[in-house]
Amino acid sequence: MGYYLTIGAVLGLSAGFAPGPLLTLVISETLQHDIRSGIRVALAPVVTDVPIILLTLLVLSKLSAFHGILGFISIAGGFFILSMGYESVRTKGFDLQFRDKEKRSLRKGILANMLSPHPYLFWFSVGAPMMTKALDAGLMAPAAFVAGFYACLIGAKIALAVVVGSSRSFFRGELYVWTMRLLGAVLMGLALLLFRDGLALLGFFAGSVP
Repeated sequence: MGYYLTIGAVLGLSAGFAPGPLLTLVISETLQHDIRSGIRVALAPVVTDVPIILLTLLVLSKLSAFHGILGFISIAGGFFILSMGYESVRTKGFDLQFRDKEKRSLRKGILANMLSPHPYLFWFSVGAPMMTKALDAGLMAPAAFVAGFYACLIGAKIALAVVVGSSRSFFRGELYVWTMRLLGAVLMGLALLLFRDGLALLGFFAGSVP
């Protein structure tokens, strides 16, 4: 269970700190209104991701006997995580420039997250396969993965809303840059594990990640 909790936490932190539509909206709300507005936007994944998770789990449950398909999905997930890691490693900071002064809300955060391709790509290629595999260790393992992921994803965005409420310079500072680079290196390591799982499912060699 600890393994899946750790994997979920690392993926959640990486997604939480990474620049993207939802993080931009969190920061925009914080700067234009207050920290509580940013926190409300940060909570959007709690609402939007549940149907995505259920849908991807349903699809993968129908494919559980097709190891070849699952192998290709795992490899695709590896490339997705690898690209996330690469973007994190090469980060040079996050430019805070906003022109839109329209008042935002949790509803806008939900819309932004629903229209972003990242949650769908993540849960289909990485999240749901990881949860399906975790079921072999019992119900607590996938629950630990989801808990670690969302605690760190939402926690990271809330923490950034609080920090940006005090200092714009944080996102161009060394602490943010090196945090992203460290997370990027860890993501690249996780990508290699997904590649190994995918190749094992395709029959290239025996064994898989515990």
